[in-house]
Amino acid sequence: MTWKTVSTGVLALILLASCVEVQNNPQFSNWLNQAAMVARPLDNETVAAGLREALRVGSERAASSASKADGFLANEAIRIELPESMDRMTGMLRTVGLGSLVDSFQVRLNRAAEAAAEEAVPVFSQAVKEMSLTDVMSILHGSDTAATDYFSDKTSFVLAQRFKPVIRQNMEQVGLYSLYAELVQAYETLPLADKRAINLEDYLTEKTRDGLFYLLAREEEKIRRDPAARTTELLKKVFE
Repeated sequence: MTWKTVSTGVLALILLASCVEVQNNPQFSNWLNQAAMVARPLDNETVAAGLREALRVGSERAASSASKADGFLANEAIRIELPESMDRMTGMLRTVGLGSLVDSFQVRLNRAAEAAAEEAVPVFSQAVKEMSLTDVMSILHGSDTAATDYFSDKTSFVLAQRFKPVIRQNMEQVGLYSLYAELVQAYETLPLADKRAINLEDYLTEKTRDGLFYLLAREEEKIRRDPAARTTELLKKVFE
């Protein structure tokens, strides 16, 4: 991020302004005053507002991207794979020709995440509002994902608790529970099948949250580096 600084050109003009001839030129003096105001460093409150705005805009974009059709499923970076603890089960089911059942389960797993992702916006927004000025300023000179990293560290537990009811509801809507029961039933009829319990809610909650934070980090990077991504006046002002 490049914050507003006094440019070499402005410094040169300030030096020139010490000359009597320049000081007596009203037009030049007026231009110099305007240039100095533009070059003046932003106050902390403006910077804080800009970082909060970046998180707000970034979280809305991330949630929008994740919640659209195939937002998780078609994005290799955040696509939710089946839990490793299910590898033996899914491997055996594929061996006996039930691979389509396994594939359908993975699709519905991602559909549940996509349906839940949009619900993250108010959770993110509240977390942004609660950031103190001290928190914001500690991020100021951090990495391109410093805000997202801080956001993740401070809110992951709360987000998980807020996501779970939404995840549970959407798992029911896409038929994930019933399909999982069908998978387990088919698996347990096979020889040498072991019984393994998995908490799908916890797994899907974690993966949905991780996917959203990944997208949020990418959006933060864009806002810091790409002028075209600064879609509000405040972002343009702070991230110049």
